[in-house]
Amino acid sequence: MSPIRAVEPGDLDALIELVHLLAEYEREPDAVEMTAAMLGDALFCADPKLFGHVAVDDSSGEVVGMALWFCNFSTWKGRHGLYLEDLFVRPDHRGRGIGQALLAELAAICVARGYGRLEWSVLDWNTPATDFYRSLGAIAMDGWTTFRLTGEALAHLGTRRATP
Repeated sequence: MSPIRAVEPGDLDALIELVHLLAEYEREPDAVEMTAAMLGDALFCADPKLFGHVAVDDSSGEVVGMALWFCNFSTWKGRHGLYLEDLFVRPDHRGRGIGQALLAELAAICVARGYGRLEWSVLDWNTPATDFYRSLGAIAMDGWTTFRLTGEALAHLGTRRATP
C-alpha cells in the first residue's frame, strides 16, 4: 500500500504530470493550462482554497496518485462539505487500493471536521470509475446536470452585473 500524505511543495511537478495524464484519459489532452507555479500558488498561498493529498510508492518514493479538493457548503445540511476536483492514480499502480486509500483519507477529513458530504463528478462514459465509486457506497446524483460558464460567456455575464 502506498502511504497517503498531504501535498508538499516538492510534489508540484509530479502533480502537473498526473493532471496531464488525467486530461489524456478524459480525452482532453490539450485542455490543461495550469503550470506548477499556478498550482503552487493555489495550494501554498496565505489563505489556500485548494488542498491536496498524494499517494507515494513505498519503494521508489514516486508520487503515483493524487486527490485535489476544496470545501463547499450545503445550505440544506447547513454544513461544509468536501468537493473532490481530481482523483487520479497512475495506470500501472491501479488495482492496489490507492484510489480507495485517497478517498478514505478525504472521508476521514470530512468526519473529523463535521462535514456533511464528500462529492465529485465523473464522466458518464467512465464506467470503471463509476463502478469503483459505487463499490464504495457512493451514489450517482441522477437528475442533476452540471453547468459551467467560461471564457467569453463568463466575461459577458460579468459585465451585466447591477451597479449601485
